[in-house]
Amino acid sequence: MRNYLILSLLIVMVSCNSHTTTLIRNENVGAALGTSYSIIYLTDQKVDYQKEIDSVFMAVNRSLSTYLPDSDISKINQGDSTIIVDRMFREVLARSREVNLKTNGYFDPTVGILVNAWGFGPGPQLAMDSLKVDSLMAFVGLDKISLSENGTIKKASLNVYIDFNAIAKGYAIDRLARLMDQKGIQDYLLEVGGELVAKGENRVKQKPWLVGIDDPQIEEGRGLKIMIHLKDRALASSGNYRKYRTDPVTGMKFVHTVDPKTGFTKNGNTLGVTILADDCATADAFATAFMAMDLEDAIDYLAGQNELDAYIVFLDKQGKTQEYMTEGLKALVVE
Repeated sequence: MRNYLILSLLIVMVSCNSHTTTLIRNENVGAALGTSYSIIYLTDQKVDYQKEIDSVFMAVNRSLSTYLPDSDISKINQGDSTIIVDRMFREVLARSREVNLKTNGYFDPTVGILVNAWGFGPGPQLAMDSLKVDSLMAFVGLDKISLSENGTIKKASLNVYIDFNAIAKGYAIDRLARLMDQKGIQDYLLEVGGELVAKGENRVKQKPWLVGIDDPQIEEGRGLKIMIHLKDRALASSGNYRKYRTDPVTGMKFVHTVDPKTGFTKNGNTLGVTILADDCATADAFATAFMAMDLEDAIDYLAGQNELDAYIVFLDKQGKTQEYMTEGLKALVVE
């Protein structure tokens, strides 16, 4: 009888071990936040979270989009001081202050008034010179906005313009990641306009999630510079390779990165920055800040911390393309 029980137990154990759950790859694709998105998540049965995904994008737009005239941020920028901001606005403002402090002011959403003036935002483009830049710089600085106890935003001047576009896309992906976590999804890859959050791995293929980083020197179309494995981290990139305009009279090229210290567009030797962080809002904000910083300052910052990993493509003094990688990112590169 004892031998029979042992044999029965072994049969049950072998049966349980041989049973494997078939995973299904679910994907939702579309357009939102002025760009495209691809949401991939693995489950043991077919599901479709399109409605929930749409709700996340709608909520982010309603709170943070400067391109919607009836959003909360647009109303605040237009002078409405009665808007009680929601949790999303508060979280993005708080994260903006954190990155602003860590980067010594190189990430600053109030630079939006200059982004508009240089022709890269929803506001009117202006004829820019040093005098105009100086006059607009009087309205730049996160110390010029505050969150009151009742949840409204106070501005030092009606002309102060808040622009969260350099962090809102990353934040939207973080909200999508929260949605997946709430649904109990263990493995997913979320991408919005090239920004990413990956959790777990691609267990359908029994491989890590594989993602590509764009070559910043390809201005039309897309080409990959490197491929990396991404697991339980967020990725965001920034560069001037696609977002620029050329003055039709002078032929001068103006890039979309505006230096919040000077008010001028930053035509530096940094071509593209990719940041890995624990959340995409942080990665998004730091990628923007490092594009505004001098290259040497960005590398010095990265060398003195362990919060971020980075990949920077830049031109050296001879005009040759060079790369900088943190050790953590090097370990993820797929040869």
